[in-house]
Amino acid sequence: MPEFVVAIPARYASTRLPGKPLSLIAGEPMIVHVARRAFAAGAREVVVATDDERIALALAAQPVTVCMTRADHVSGSDRLAECVEQRGWSDDTVVVNLQGDEPMAPPSGIRAVAEALVANDAPMATLATAIASAEELFDPNCVKVVSAGELALYFSRAPMPWARDDFAVSRTQLPAAVPFLRHIGIYAYRAGFLRRYSSLARTPLETAESLEQLRVLEHGYRIAVRLAPEAFPAGVDTPHDLARVNALLARG
Repeated sequence: MPEFVVAIPARYASTRLPGKPLSLIAGEPMIVHVARRAFAAGAREVVVATDDERIALALAAQPVTVCMTRADHVSGSDRLAECVEQRGWSDDTVVVNLQGDEPMAPPSGIRAVAEALVANDAPMATLATAIASAEELFDPNCVKVVSAGELALYFSRAPMPWARDDFAVSRTQLPAAVPFLRHIGIYAYRAGFLRRYSSLARTPLETAESLEQLRVLEHGYRIAVRLAPEAFPAGVDTPHDLARVNALLARG
């Protein structure tokens, strides 16, 4: 198992769920649950990169490091690049970007993305899982990834790959034998690549799809993709998601 750190980008503003990192789950702020998942995975260090003192205050009793970052970052990876500079991590440090809205992230998945980076010469790695229904495939909030072997070809909010003949007949069922994959928004990179990422210009596809990983592909870098070792529950984006996670924890 490679040694790694976990950095959690957590901004206060959220269109669909304002103050999302502080939303209560089982009586505690969501960001606390996410940090615990990182420690359970075996991270050498857990850092929360935030732009709001209220989030820092919510973590005061936790054994995490808080990096106060600028409020104008356009993506979580840009925010973590600032965190890399603050922490002074060496270029070869393996950094796992665990989203601040993933309170149910399995520790095995956090470890798996770090392992995927170390096992591949791509400068960035991520996870994916099979899409289970046509409803999920056609949901723009479900990001899809198409890969060749263990390398990503493209990420999109649109359904892909497009099963032309099958979808001409019906779009209510998934065609058999088509590799539909949901992208799981967890990343691993070396600290040196994060520094490089923040210097790359934003790209047309990144802007159009609002997907930070497309900046990497558009600039000619590769992203390794590995299947998640176990179910990776969807994160929290809406009040409905928050109620779902609270219900799951209540049921144990």
